[in-house]
Parts: sequence; C-alpha cells; structure tokens
Amino acid sequence: MLLLYYPKCGTCQNAQKWLDDNGFLYTARNIKEENPTYEELKEWHVRSNLPLKKFFNTSGLVYRSMDLKDKVPHMTEEESLRLLSTDGMLVKRPLLVGEDMVLVGFKLANWKAAMLT
Repeated sequence: MLLLYYPKCGTCQNAQKWLDDNGFLYTARNIKEENPTYEELKEWHVRSNLPLKKFFNTSGLVYRSMDLKDKVPHMTEEESLRLLSTDGMLVKRPLLVGEDMVLVGFKLANWKAAMLT
C-alpha cells in the first residue's frame, strides 16, 4: 500500500499509528515533497468511486488562499485533476492506495471496513 501523508498533520499521524498498530505494511510518501501526478490522481479517482471534490483539502491554506471554494464546483474533471497535481497540499490527506481500494482522509470506521473485513 501507498500512504500519502504530510508529517505535520495530526490526522496523518493518527492514520500511520493505526496502520502500524494493526500490522499493515505500507510505503509512506510525503505529499508536500512528492505530490501526486495527474495520472495517479486520475486512476485513484476512478478506483475510489468518490466524487472528485472529495480529493480536495478544503480546510488547507493553499485551497483557501486560491479561493477555490467558488471555483472548484465549476471546474471540469480535467481542470480539477490538473490543479490537484500542481500542489500536494491541495490534496485531502492522508490518502491510502491499495490494490483494491483508495481511501481519502482518515475516518476510522471507513478504514476498518475497508481493511479489516
């Protein structure tokens, strides 16, 4: 599995701790230093079955400084994916990518359902 995270993010730290405590093996990738590519995001979006807006870190400073709240709803999928691929801090984290799942954000119940069943 691949875990995209930001080291200073408390939610990301909680997700890592949960993965470690439950014995999951994963590769960690700092989302700020190595942001997801357009191709990765496109694939993950399709595999996740989530609306693309769920991939945006709406509480992040970059999102707010770019005033994206009013822009994202009017963007095409292509435009959104291109924008997300420009800066990892725009992407909701943590992002966990496995062979048969993509989890966006850390909601314990969702992670348990996806990984412990």
